Amino acid sequence: MELSVFCGVSVDGFLARPNHALDFLHTGEQEPHGFEEFYGSVDVVVIGRKTFEVVLTFGKWFYGKKPVVVLSSRPLDFSSVKHGVVEQISGEPAEVVMRLKERGFRHAYIDGGITIQRFLAAGLIDRMVITRVPVLIGAGIPLFGPVPHDISLRHIATRCYKGGLVQSEYQVGAPERTRARKKSVRASRRKGRAGLKKQSN
Repeated sequence: MELSVFCGVSVDGFLARPNHALDFLHTGEQEPHGFEEFYGSVDVVVIGRKTFEVVLTFGKWFYGKKPVVVLSSRPLDFSSVKHGVVEQISGEPAEVVMRLKERGFRHAYIDGGITIQRFLAAGLIDRMVITRVPVLIGAGIPLFGPVPHDISLRHIATRCYKGGLVQSEYQVGAPERTRARKKSVRASRRKGRAGLKKQSN
């Protein structure tokens, strides 16, 4: 299963303002920069609770008919989601990926600051497409956070658009990602077996 990030950030690296507002992402002359093609290639979207709450303020369900998984340990109210396919899952990133893979999903779109950071730290992201918007906002929710070790990136391409957008595409370091993914999956399986054993006693 492939996991991808496709996001827009300010030049100083923020996904959203401190209040989660995204208005600055429309700075400059917006033009098609590959999102529609990318979105058509994914078969499931994985977001966190905060991103879900922000999306609800858009008025119209942003993800259309694409299956959306919201990561949260707290109960969520989906009654305001009209014409969407959405469900809640809890668990560590590797466990979530294992469950989605078992259901036949092949390409996941990972979205939202904390969610991206958690999946990166777990060594589960395969590809990142980061579009920098020509603005500095000074403070906000950063794209990247602490990581347990260096994560190497292989630069695929950088594209510049007339309106000022600069987009860079990376493959996330394969050897490190593979080792981290195997370790996370083994840990999730051990946790699952321990849970089953506890239930049977």
